[in-house]
Amino acid sequence: MSNTLRAALWMTGAIFSFSAMAVAGRELSFDLDTFEIMTYRSLIGLMIVGILAFTFGTVNQINTDRFGLHFARNIAHFTGQNLWFYAVTLIPFAQLFAFEFSVPIWVMIAAPFFLGERLSALRVFSVLVGFIGILVVTRPWIAGLAPGIIPAALCAIGFAATNIFTKKLTKTATITCIMFWLTTLQLIFGLIGAGYDGDIALPAAASVPWVALVGVCGLLAHFCITRALQLAPATVVLPVDFCRLPIIAIIGYVFYNEAIDAYIIGGAVLIFAANYLNIWSESKSRKVNT
Repeated sequence: MSNTLRAALWMTGAIFSFSAMAVAGRELSFDLDTFEIMTYRSLIGLMIVGILAFTFGTVNQINTDRFGLHFARNIAHFTGQNLWFYAVTLIPFAQLFAFEFSVPIWVMIAAPFFLGERLSALRVFSVLVGFIGILVVTRPWIAGLAPGIIPAALCAIGFAATNIFTKKLTKTATITCIMFWLTTLQLIFGLIGAGYDGDIALPAAASVPWVALVGVCGLLAHFCITRALQLAPATVVLPVDFCRLPIIAIIGYVFYNEAIDAYIIGGAVLIFAANYLNIWSESKSRKVNT
């Protein structure tokens, strides 16, 4: 089996995980608030990370080096993920997923300031195309900003900040160390957010499978993407990842009676085109320089 096909299979796992997490997040919203969802998700994630670290002998890789950067990364991710779980209850799945595809655009804007990367003319053009796509998805000129639009847009910015901090961390920290602090810190943040009023709700019996699904899929999605990127370039992985938009649109249509909006699909295509153009250009530039 070729690496490209193996990468596509790993991305299938990521697509399933992200879609399942969206459905589980919406189902859990009737029983738990976003802080409680994040608390249980992080607790399950920490147990999984701990088991894997002991199984593969990587516990000694966990350390407090660059703890400030770990803290900043997880504040950004915790904020973005909470906004994501909130937005999933207010707007169609496809609209939320379209916003997620804008994350690389925000990274492109921030990269010159935080990563020292040059903002080329092509990157500027990609950003402009991406913003047009975001405007098509949100359509503020029709009915203003619908409920859930602002949280969805802000969650994409939170995820972009997470990506930037992660890129800095991966220069010195191992995956085990990053995932340990991801789950540990976000468990603490979740407990503070959920328990500040002295009342942390336990999930109802019917919600337990959804809680487990969120916890497992949250880790599995990112692991699948990482494995896919190890096997194939981003120019191959990104088009496969984009398949989750029509898939989640169908799920929303079948199970939640959500209309499949041409504006959402069209705007997402523009956002995808902006991302792909930038990745293609970067890949071509690396080949020329090697």
